Amino acid sequence: MNDHGLMNTYGRLPVTFERGEGVRLFDTDGKTYLDALSGIAVTGLGHAHPAITKTLQAQATKLLHVSNLYHIQEQERASEALLAASGMDRAFFCNSGAEANEAAIKLARLHGHRKGIQEPAIIVMEGSFHGRTLATLSASGNRKIQAGFEPLVNGFVRAPYNDLEALKHIAANNPRVVAVLVEPVQGEGGVRVPDSGYLAGLRKLCDAHGWWLMLDEVQTGNGRTGSYFACQQLGVMPDVITTAKGLGNGVPIGACLGHGEAATAFGPGQHGSTFGGNPLACAVAHTVITTIENEQLTQQAAQQGEWLRQGLRQRLANVPGIVTVRGWGQMTGIELSTPCTELVKIALAEGLLINVTHEKTIRLLPSLIFSQAETEELVDRLCPLIEQFATSKAA
Repeated sequence: MNDHGLMNTYGRLPVTFERGEGVRLFDTDGKTYLDALSGIAVTGLGHAHPAITKTLQAQATKLLHVSNLYHIQEQERASEALLAASGMDRAFFCNSGAEANEAAIKLARLHGHRKGIQEPAIIVMEGSFHGRTLATLSASGNRKIQAGFEPLVNGFVRAPYNDLEALKHIAANNPRVVAVLVEPVQGEGGVRVPDSGYLAGLRKLCDAHGWWLMLDEVQTGNGRTGSYFACQQLGVMPDVITTAKGLGNGVPIGACLGHGEAATAFGPGQHGSTFGGNPLACAVAHTVITTIENEQLTQQAAQQGEWLRQGLRQRLANVPGIVTVRGWGQMTGIELSTPCTELVKIALAEGLLINVTHEKTIRLLPSLIFSQAETEELVDRLCPLIEQFATSKAA
């Protein structure tokens, strides 16, 4: 396929989509696809949602950009809505999840220096993914994305995910630690869901040692796990939340939210973004937040996600090579005993969009608007493909 002059940064699938409607996409040949990936957890409201379309059209006729040298009414409205949904105190808007995590890393370092720590360190988890900028790929627990970009950024201490005892050991031996950066669910790491007491245990540990708890909710946020942010279901208040993906339903926007001391750590000139928080992106974000609330989409995500996993477990119970079906809300992972990346192309040919992460885990990220009928359709169409694939590998 012609690369059209693009840098070779993606292994693209042989399809070009022309338009979308709800949970379906249509390619340039007119073929219809059931979208169980949502642009990697981005289009939580589905494609061409009328409220988003209306907002885009209205804002485009008024104002796209003025820069953060001035007050931006749309940014202030989006911030108020996001803080009300999250319980956090202040927001910084940027353009992506990686940028939001960069802001969190800078906040933690600033926090450390103000405590008199010359080389502050942040605990990060094995198997994590926080972005592809130099600092965020250094923070990620994924050697594959780091290879070739050394020297990496210093200041990160690695720990096993879902292991509080390992962090207690670090606390006893590393006085430079100032924060913990962790995903409530490791999405890129294989849809790994920690034990129910893990985040609460992290909060307690952070409080005991004066660390900040920073949650990367880029993928888990904006209704995907069944509450606006995953931590809200666990009664855990972090110092920092980062988010992006579903916040703009396809319009690039990210945010770093602070609580308590973290909300007021930055001063003028210490951080910024030319495009971050522009009127168009923030108008859309405000519409996303209010639509999720008004249409009760967090509840729908929780219900449909549970139905999806129940259906998958029932249909795949006797299929060889199925290790487990796990997830939280509209994040579902089907782990196989063998690599299964070829299932992505098999499903594509059948008009179904899925993803495989960590080589052996089928990742499903349906939009929050999936109905029960669409959930049942996903199960009915996907399970025979998995069964045929798994059976062939077991033969």
